[in-house]
Amino acid sequence: MPAPRICHIGRAERAGSAWQTLERAKDLGFDTVLTAAGSESAGGYAVLARACESRGLSLFIDLNVQELDLHHPLVEQYPDAFAIRRHGEAGSVVDPRHPSPGQGCALLRETADPAPLVEWWSEQIAEWVRAGARGFRMLRPATTPRRFREALIERALGQGSNRVTFIADTTGEPRDRVARLAGFDYCLSSLPWWDGRSRWLVEEYEALSHVAPLIAQVESPAKLPPASSRQRCGRLAIGLVTGTGLMVPLSYTEPAAEGEDGVDLGAAIRGANEFVATTQWVNGQLKSLTGAGAPITVLLRADGRDARLAKDALVALINPDPTVAAEPTTELLGSLGAFGKLEPAGSFCGDGIKLKPGEARLYRAKRAKPIVISGKAAERDVNTAVESPRVIIANVSPAVDDGAFAVKAIVGQRLSIEADILTDGHPVLAAELQYKAEGERNWQLARMRPLANDRWQAVMPLDRIGRHVFAIEAWIDEYGSFVRDLRRKRDAGLDLSLEIQEGQQLLDEAKQGANGVCAQALGAILRGFEGLSTSDRVALLLAPETVETMHRVDTHRFHARTGSYPIDAERKEAAFSSWYELFPRSETEDAARHGTFRDVIARLPAIRDMGFDVVYFPPIHPVGKTNRKGRNNALRAEPNDVGSVYAIGSTDGGHDAIHPQLGTLDDFRALVASARENGLELALDLAVQASPDHPWPSEHPGWFDWRPDGTIKYAENPPKKYEDIVNVDFYAKDAVPELWTALRDVVLFWIEQDVKIFRVDNPHTKPFPFWQWLIADVRGSHPDVIFLSEAFTRPKVMYHLAKLGFSQSYTYFIWRNTKQELTQYMRELASPPVSDFFRPHFFVNTPDINPHFLQGSGRAGFLIRAALATTLSGLWGMYSGYELCESAALPGREEYLDSEKYEIRPRDWNAPGNIVREITQLNRLRKAEPALQSHLGLTFYNAFNDNILYFGKSAPGHADRILVAISLDPHDAQEADFEIPLWEWGRADHEVLECEDLLNGSAWIWRGKIQHMRLTPETPYAIWRVQPAREV
Repeated sequence: MPAPRICHIGRAERAGSAWQTLERAKDLGFDTVLTAAGSESAGGYAVLARACESRGLSLFIDLNVQELDLHHPLVEQYPDAFAIRRHGEAGSVVDPRHPSPGQGCALLRETADPAPLVEWWSEQIAEWVRAGARGFRMLRPATTPRRFREALIERALGQGSNRVTFIADTTGEPRDRVARLAGFDYCLSSLPWWDGRSRWLVEEYEALSHVAPLIAQVESPAKLPPASSRQRCGRLAIGLVTGTGLMVPLSYTEPAAEGEDGVDLGAAIRGANEFVATTQWVNGQLKSLTGAGAPITVLLRADGRDARLAKDALVALINPDPTVAAEPTTELLGSLGAFGKLEPAGSFCGDGIKLKPGEARLYRAKRAKPIVISGKAAERDVNTAVESPRVIIANVSPAVDDGAFAVKAIVGQRLSIEADILTDGHPVLAAELQYKAEGERNWQLARMRPLANDRWQAVMPLDRIGRHVFAIEAWIDEYGSFVRDLRRKRDAGLDLSLEIQEGQQLLDEAKQGANGVCAQALGAILRGFEGLSTSDRVALLLAPETVETMHRVDTHRFHARTGSYPIDAERKEAAFSSWYELFPRSETEDAARHGTFRDVIARLPAIRDMGFDVVYFPPIHPVGKTNRKGRNNALRAEPNDVGSVYAIGSTDGGHDAIHPQLGTLDDFRALVASARENGLELALDLAVQASPDHPWPSEHPGWFDWRPDGTIKYAENPPKKYEDIVNVDFYAKDAVPELWTALRDVVLFWIEQDVKIFRVDNPHTKPFPFWQWLIADVRGSHPDVIFLSEAFTRPKVMYHLAKLGFSQSYTYFIWRNTKQELTQYMRELASPPVSDFFRPHFFVNTPDINPHFLQGSGRAGFLIRAALATTLSGLWGMYSGYELCESAALPGREEYLDSEKYEIRPRDWNAPGNIVREITQLNRLRKAEPALQSHLGLTFYNAFNDNILYFGKSAPGHADRILVAISLDPHDAQEADFEIPLWEWGRADHEVLECEDLLNGSAWIWRGKIQHMRLTPETPYAIWRVQPAREV
């Protein structure tokens, strides 16, 4: 039988002849009305019961046996059974001369004799049942004396032929007493007091469902219902998932004060009642799938006592916030598990994904069928399983995307290769690292050694520049397992007769499969057993020579082998170099005279003396005239304007030509040679773009995407526009493969001119497959070539370009200014997996980027950024003018005023305020200290000031450590207590470190972990070398 759908209509005398109330209850789908017991006679109840019956309604009456009026007949007849609680009449004045009439109530004592009370109440209930009452809601049953309560229900159920329903209203009663209730058909929930989040409602459901099925009390008759229609509908939906029946006060059904468009409260109540009438899930398990902090509460009620076995469920999504909308996250919906496919239940599902404030939605959900594999497939699977490796090799490192791309390394490096290697049971394993240069036939072998927790390691030497590969093979070492067990048994004093026979058998089987020296050695070992004592035979089986010989002839039973993992070993300059960028045309003392390669040659010693080892040129090719840019990127150029060097190509040639005013190819070769003599290397810009005057549009029109009007769309990088540049189309009709190979040939041409470093302009705007092919093709024959990616774009794109083969990459360093930003970014760059493939190049400025930090920081700001770049990364660079602290900018933009991209800019290299000395010193320290030659080996330490970045760098195999402290404030002095890392050497906090100031050469002893520093705008950084104090 369905649970009752109850409408609480208040006191009987108030409902009396108000049959409209009953009509409304019937119309809304209720099958029961509940009235509060009052002074109505049995005859009055009979009239009400007949009116209910004629409308298909049952009449229930409230039953409060514990709390009676002071003038109730039972109180007057049995005063000792009650405790009197008196209170004065509201608003009355106490006057002892005129005692006021008694006010208050009588509370039934737990020690009262139930017999006479049961007799009276049984007759009263019987009278109401004869009048037509079909059920009772007992108030506060758990605190009603147990003997009285149970006897009363027993007597009531034993009278008459009509079935009487008892409902326990346990709201507000102690949970432990409620659990001991018996004899009730239903319990009433405490839903009106739930906040939509707390756990207690589910806990109450779990506790009460062991007493009787729950009826959800949607609202207490003593409370005002929610003012919002949406919240009332939401409460109904929650009631349906938390109860088998409903009890709704009459006031709840009346129009809400805040009616919302599209919310029909009457339809919602009818739908709820119909749902109760047709869904009979008695005491199905109720679960909360979310915590109190979730934006949306998810309740699930199963169709049985155990949700794990349920086939159907009700799901409520509840927004407990009455003011803010909420959207269910994928994680919240994922908590539904196999009940994740939701179907709307009635009218309790709103529009859209978001739940409006206070909204609750109700869904039905069927458990999704599990995926079952057919018998034939399972039979095939067992054969596959039998052939699968028994030994597992996993988590190989270093590796980029599990070997899809090459790990970056430096020639001469001894690369530590590690992997997890394990198998079932307890046999001894053996593993070896197999490595070779790509293209070689024979593998080099190195035994791997076990570390902790099934981790194994070996070292791979990288003695040649170029691509290397490695693999790992592992197997069960049968003789090694035998030796381990034999040694344990010997140490335990066990009889080893059988073990000796097993060992000899293993040796003999190995001899049968061996040949040459190993076969002879095994034969000699076997013959050596003759005449030996038991202990000597054991010693022979355990001898290192025996174990080594057996290792050499091991058949690698149950072996497993990984695929090949690539390693690119590059020259040291791929990871450590200092770049100086200049425009050759500006190497002049007069802006009216175009600089030449010969002028650059004269500048090289000064660049060398500052400690740089790479001189990088923006494009040196002929500059186009069509749409040539004027000064400060003006769209119209004056006759003497030189234009942008990135508008590559004119009638004088394209990417394999030199701008005539710079000189000839012989002049360039002389420049390259002079650079070598000065210990410098040239880097050229590879910009895959063209001026409209480039030879390609006319000679190879099929390499471009032409517009309907016969033009080629100029280049854009929103919001920037490049009206003087057009782009090639890598997938145009004639571009594959001709364009691809032409660009490769451009690189090869400059390699022939002894250029081995290329800075690639905006590689992220060209196809990934092109770069992967070009770099692999070029480095296949010229493995010493270095490619720098200038891709200021999204991190994953930058990282993927690095994986494709770029040796170095520009970074976001230029925009990382705070301690938190720098710390977080460096930890990302210096940790796997990023550190396995991405080498950060820290440029402090570029012709395109005049950082905001430098625009207002003065000389100190330039020192700060130079110190950060030179000490945090092995790769750093600066664009000429930085040493002069140039920072004039276009208003509100990160671009230089009078940008050198569009004009010739002579400079006074000895201008006052320059920082040439400081840059020279920083570059000198970088060359002297291996720890400063990489972004790896970095640890941040505590300096208790957010304006000071403090870190340490260490180099493999070095006992010392470089400590660097840099103020991030270019305007004011900054001080801080800081920790010296005594723990790095296992020293206690009170011990000492030797310290050398690498900037001024002074030395001292630091005693104790906490020290103090002060940095000023004049000296905004400190660099120290520390190591444990030497013992005398």
